Amino acid sequence: MGVPRPEYPRPQFMREEWLCLNGDWEFEIDHGDTGLERGLVGRPLEGRIIVPFCPESELSGIGRTDFMNAVWYRREVVVPADWAGRRVLLHFQAVDYDTTVWIDGVEMTRHRGGFTPFTCDLGDVGGRTLSVVVRARDDHRDPKPLGKQAQRFKNYGCHYTRTTGIWQTVWMEPVPVRAHLLRSRITPDLAGGRFFLTQPIAGDRAGLALRVTLRNGDGPLYATELPANQDLTPVVDLPVPQESARLWSPDDPFLYRLDIELAEDGDVLDRAESYAGLRSVTVDGKAVRINGEAIFQRLVLDQGYYPDGILTAPSDAALRRDIELSIAAGFNGARLHQKVFEERFLYHADRLGYLVWGEFPDWGFDARGEAAHVCPSLAHLTQWLEVLHRDVSHPCIVGWCPLNETGQPITDRIAPLDDLTRGLFLATKAMDPTRPALDASGYSHRIAEIDVWDCHDYTQDPAEFAAHHARLADGEPFVNGPKETPWNIACRGGPFFVSEFGGTWWNPEAAESDESWGYGDRPKTVDEFTARFEALCGVLLDHPGMFGYCYTQLTDVFQEQNGIFFFDRRAKFDLERLRAIQTRPAAIEQADA
Repeated sequence: MGVPRPEYPRPQFMREEWLCLNGDWEFEIDHGDTGLERGLVGRPLEGRIIVPFCPESELSGIGRTDFMNAVWYRREVVVPADWAGRRVLLHFQAVDYDTTVWIDGVEMTRHRGGFTPFTCDLGDVGGRTLSVVVRARDDHRDPKPLGKQAQRFKNYGCHYTRTTGIWQTVWMEPVPVRAHLLRSRITPDLAGGRFFLTQPIAGDRAGLALRVTLRNGDGPLYATELPANQDLTPVVDLPVPQESARLWSPDDPFLYRLDIELAEDGDVLDRAESYAGLRSVTVDGKAVRINGEAIFQRLVLDQGYYPDGILTAPSDAALRRDIELSIAAGFNGARLHQKVFEERFLYHADRLGYLVWGEFPDWGFDARGEAAHVCPSLAHLTQWLEVLHRDVSHPCIVGWCPLNETGQPITDRIAPLDDLTRGLFLATKAMDPTRPALDASGYSHRIAEIDVWDCHDYTQDPAEFAAHHARLADGEPFVNGPKETPWNIACRGGPFFVSEFGGTWWNPEAAESDESWGYGDRPKTVDEFTARFEALCGVLLDHPGMFGYCYTQLTDVFQEQNGIFFFDRRAKFDLERLRAIQTRPAAIEQADA
């Protein structure tokens, strides 16, 4: 068996030299979280696991779905000898949840958060054999961001099999000792016909130069060089020659290449390759425009679960395949729901012109009791900033959603939820003023200055569904909950979409004894399902006040069996028929014609 998930995990900031550490690791479950006292840092572990798959998954070789409050990993790593004289960075793309890393018995770093990457700087260790030990704590009783992971032994409702420990790629790369490039931030300026590259640099930059070259498929378009210490964080202006300008869009997802170099006396110290899409996302009346065009966002709810890998896709091809299946059914994008997807997914979305709303896995935060509101607030904010830092340069992302379905405060003493909602929204806009952002999807809108408004509506009767949204133009949008409550700020005439609807059950393969559910009365035939799908989509496609929708959902997920596809990605319906239903011109698109 080859190395699992061997592809480069950070495709928008690539270096040539790297070492994938996926594969066979020692592993041990630490039920009482006493492993540190029992000496697990310094001794071999009892079992084996296949990284990057979580121990709950079949692909890990374990498949244990009971609670694991702490797990340990160990591996001997031979660092390439030709990396000597450079610093070695050890990267973890995602570990759930509270992680400590030891190298040769010495603690190197800690990280909290189950969905974002972190890095250990190991120094000059080229040619050495290192003992890497990882402890991941994931006590299910601790309040923390976890998305749809079940807090009971078995799956239930909208809660699914948990993920514990390492679940994305582990890898190494060498960088210069003196100074090296950090993750770039790329901001397109369509009106100005340019990109702005913000390039942080670590280390001593005195006397160094920053070089950036913008390329298309035919070669270099523009190159520039400036002192690396000209600003604390250099911002490079990269104009796109007008005759070479090509926009990124769902119809033509063109990507420019950027070569970034850190040089000293003409010699390159560090080099990274990136890419960018020239496009804009703007709000205009009731429309959300991409490159000035009102494109109705035909989104699907994608929860990113797999039968054999849980949160981890079994292969890179599987990530791309999910997008292709969605497009085949007529969707042009997705709301990436209650999970921070692997960055490779965004890479494929960039290349395929697939529109994406990025989201934080916070679901149920406001329903875990009064005391639970205080502790996770800082964790939410910190981890959401890490998400934005990782993903802000991807052109496929057209909106942000930091919270989902937060309801009214249980008592007037629970101010942290309001504080958190506002803090996450302000953080989103500070990190990225170029895209629209919700304060929370569905239920509670607490912030008057949000860019777009939404609701969730799982009504299955098309006539009732239409009645819910008939008075949007009169300033009476459908809201989740009593209209008079102060936690539901009414839409002020701006863009509006139903960001969850449908969810219609269909699984003729389910036995009577199976747990299997969806929303509303179950259709009796495929034709009945298709007619309901067409009628519900039609209400929103024909609504002049809607800029898009999000249908629940792309695939079945365990017991929630309301997907367009089965959990194993087999099609349930005639995809050409669903595509024809969805791709006819929407009212907001016709208004532009």
